[in-house]
Amino acid sequence: MDFKHHFSHHKPVLLKESIKNLITDKNGIYVDATFGGGGHSYAILKKLNKGATLIALDQDKESIKRNFIKDKRFHLFHNNFIHIRDILNKNRIEKVSGILADLGISSLQIDNPTRGFSNQFNCILDMRMNQESSYSAQNVLNECSKKELFHIFHEYGEFKNAKKIAEKILKKRFKKNITTTLDLISLFIIKGSFKKRKRFLARLFQSIRIKVNNEINIFKNLLLESSKMILPGGRIAVISYHSIEDRIAKYFFKKGILINKMNFEILPFRMIHKKVIKPTLKEIINNPRSRSARLRIAEKVNKK
Repeated sequence: MDFKHHFSHHKPVLLKESIKNLITDKNGIYVDATFGGGGHSYAILKKLNKGATLIALDQDKESIKRNFIKDKRFHLFHNNFIHIRDILNKNRIEKVSGILADLGISSLQIDNPTRGFSNQFNCILDMRMNQESSYSAQNVLNECSKKELFHIFHEYGEFKNAKKIAEKILKKRFKKNITTTLDLISLFIIKGSFKKRKRFLARLFQSIRIKVNNEINIFKNLLLESSKMILPGGRIAVISYHSIEDRIAKYFFKKGILINKMNFEILPFRMIHKKVIKPTLKEIINNPRSRSARLRIAEKVNKK
């Protein structure tokens, strides 16, 4: 395998920063919750000793097929990381030294016109990260109620005019189902600059994708599970790409709070860095899609 050729198609984001801060025990057990293109897993293995173990997961079967890592320490599973505890239990693993979660969609997913993640192609609206799921973007747009659509665009897209967006979709689907990216995009005439239009469509597609894949609830579950699975002194590194997920990680690590979920009496984690870690200018130039990435690292507290 030509690794340079592989990573020219998929560049792992904040690679050095995340791996450097994640590994505290080179003989430990680690989890890459989102294998994707494999860049982070490959880098983790390079830093670990022979007796270490790396468990990786991905719900996208295409990512599993593209796996290029051949290493006895490495074990890859086709599954969503909401099942991380079950997978560890089946492999007789109770605790791990660290967890890495890169929450973004990969370039390989975005650039594939058949997957429906990008507004740059006219294709069938899909957006499923797990192709075996029966729930797609078409279900969201053609079946969700006005109230549900408002919630999706207001909460996941952070649109102030979420009600108007929902109403346009309802009006369109009354005449004909919304099945393609062009069906959706043609509903909105965005006045102003190209940058404004690009930003609007990115948020629109983001909000639908989050709903399709239940991303926020699954991420919250990961944070709760990580507080139980990580050994004292072990770490969790989260790379997020929008303010919703970054805000959830920030408040959980700093205050032990998950909105409407739990408030710990003793904080399970402590922040390693006070400020969020962002890509360098050099990385952004080499990989423009890294621009919105934010990395937060927290260490499991050793309760006395």
